[in-house]
Amino acid sequence: MTITDNIFKEALKLTPSEKAQLIDKLISNLDKPDKEIDELWAREAEDRLNAYDQGRIKAISLERVLQKYR
Repeated sequence: MTITDNIFKEALKLTPSEKAQLIDKLISNLDKPDKEIDELWAREAEDRLNAYDQGRIKAISLERVLQKYR
């Protein structure tokens, strides 16, 4: 049994409130800023905006995008 399995087995013994707190702590720990990724996303956003301004791409309404997933 792996350490992850052991932790999971122990977590199952927690109350629902304790499980929620544990989940929140784990998710918060994963959500750390990453300067390199932030810079890549900023560059991507600028590239997309420039392409839109130059007419190389068109905007699509949110409603149209959501229709695809309904």
